[in-house]
Amino acid sequence: MLEYAWLIPVFPFLAFLLISLLPKRTLSWEDGAGYAIGGAAGALVLSALVIGDVLAGNTMVGDGPKFTWLVIANLEVTFGIWVDQLTAVMLLVVSVVGTLVVVYSGGYMHEEGEKRRRYYAEIMLFISVMYGLVISDNYLQMFIFWELVGLCSYLLIGFWYEKPSAASAAKRAFIVTRVGDIMFMAGIIILFKYVGSLGFDNLFGEDGIAAVPNDMMILATALIFGGAIGKSAQFPLHEWLPDAMEGPTTVSALIHAATMVKAGVYLTARSYPLLVQAPETLLFVAVIGGVTALIAATVALAASDIKRVLAYSTISQLGYMTLALGAGGYLVVYADTAGGYSAALFHLMNHAFFKALLFLCAGSVIHAVGTNDMRLMGGLGKKMRITSLTMLVGAIAISGVPPLSGFWSKDEVLAAVYNAGEFDSLFFLLWAMGIATAFMTAFYMFRMWFMTFAGKPRSDYHAHESPKLMTVPLMILAVLAVSSGFALFVGDGFGVFAGESIAGLYHGEHHESAVDILAHIFGDPLTYVSLVLAIAGIVLAYRIYCVPGFDRTVFATGTAGRFQRALQNRWYISQFYDDFAVKVVYAFSLVADAFDRVVIDGLVNGFAFLGARSGNLLRKAQSGNVQRYTTIIVVGLCLLLMFMLYIAPGGWW
Repeated sequence: MLEYAWLIPVFPFLAFLLISLLPKRTLSWEDGAGYAIGGAAGALVLSALVIGDVLAGNTMVGDGPKFTWLVIANLEVTFGIWVDQLTAVMLLVVSVVGTLVVVYSGGYMHEEGEKRRRYYAEIMLFISVMYGLVISDNYLQMFIFWELVGLCSYLLIGFWYEKPSAASAAKRAFIVTRVGDIMFMAGIIILFKYVGSLGFDNLFGEDGIAAVPNDMMILATALIFGGAIGKSAQFPLHEWLPDAMEGPTTVSALIHAATMVKAGVYLTARSYPLLVQAPETLLFVAVIGGVTALIAATVALAASDIKRVLAYSTISQLGYMTLALGAGGYLVVYADTAGGYSAALFHLMNHAFFKALLFLCAGSVIHAVGTNDMRLMGGLGKKMRITSLTMLVGAIAISGVPPLSGFWSKDEVLAAVYNAGEFDSLFFLLWAMGIATAFMTAFYMFRMWFMTFAGKPRSDYHAHESPKLMTVPLMILAVLAVSSGFALFVGDGFGVFAGESIAGLYHGEHHESAVDILAHIFGDPLTYVSLVLAIAGIVLAYRIYCVPGFDRTVFATGTAGRFQRALQNRWYISQFYDDFAVKVVYAFSLVADAFDRVVIDGLVNGFAFLGARSGNLLRKAQSGNVQRYTTIIVVGLCLLLMFMLYIAPGGWW
């Protein structure tokens, strides 16, 4: 089935065309929801067949169907497909989460009226271009779909464009991610200069790698990772993602779990054959991931908007994946194992399921109570049992408590980072930051759950459970959040499956049986460090938000109060960007505007003024009087003769 993988993005794209172009009277159920579900389901079925083929040991890397897009002199630009284990992991994530989000949307968006048609069209285009990005076989093709993903996110974040906050968030996301996109483009231009091709088969081969000087490889890979920093909301380009919560919650679930922000992690993983040639870039990748994980987790501690808690949680978990990729690269270079690489992809898959679950549960809550503010919630557990139980599953999974999925992948991530410390002691510090993040993750996730579902209602609302069209996807995702971690024990284990996708060059660690894997994990004392801290975070959240008598006003005064205000203001990073834009960028634009008006326009207008004045003077000589013209000609000839006879040097004429 691999040669038909190019049809996967076609299904949602056809749904996009039908929803967009069909007359309104011919659209079926809920203004195109039927076409959207059909397009997503068709892509899901074909993705499952392709994934099955990959699991059977088949890949299509460099030998898939291609078509020529452009021919410029000796340069031929082609589009093709690249299907390996990494592709299969991403197809699984996008197809499962995308389909469940579209089904859920049938209930969540039912009150949007005529806007539903635009919503389903945009979300189908979003899913289609993400599929296109995943199966691309060269950087140029990937970059085109990369930009289309950014366009779709802009349209969906600003779906309620009549709200100034939504329009502003959409613009911010679009502009900030462009910074990363420019770096990505610069990186692939450097590679093209030395290799003469952007195809993965050429770039990842020995000849392609050898053609790029070491210093240029470091620069090119760092710039390509810059694209991932923007798309995956890594520090310092992370502030656009919390503001992106202005879009529908279903869009947030899709962006955070399966599409846009996962594209940056995918780009980094896809570029691994190049990254392992530049250990300096790998260290930079790891540092960015560790810093991002820690900073985002601290901000989530004080957030009161349920969607923003999850948004900062996503940034933090993406930091984990990036940290694992950086540490994993060191393990590839110095220990010949891809454990960190496979751990990052394992966490990417598990995170997709439990983060989609958490966002859709948040959407169910918002749908019921009409607010995002957790301070106005409480007591919803009795009225929304399915939502509360499934969200509890997601909270336990992301906290890293066994046997749910988050434990297995997060433990592998932290183990890879610690093991990389053997080759650079900085990784021990990054491991400590990851451990601290694990504690905070458990605390803020259960803070969110207790504030939403436990205790008594803190406002007057008439909540009720969401319809089955919304709760059934929640239950499916809850099952996946529980079970996906056990992929570690299937066959040769997820590590080998994912590790082989590095262009077939490197392999993950092989364990003979499930017993060996369990002995490896639970025989490591470091496993219990993160586990104990996660449980401590849950207990602390319960003590503060559920046990009567705890005075939370202590967080509002003194040093604790200043710290909390800093967290509530997002460490003032967003304010810094706003002030920089106003005081520096806008001020520079005023200077540029003045220079344009006074100097550039002044010169142009000055020449125009001189031309007009001289023209006016010359125009007065054109009276139309023939006798005057004759007189001027005779006088001129006489003056010319006198000049030639008496003034000019003799003999020259």
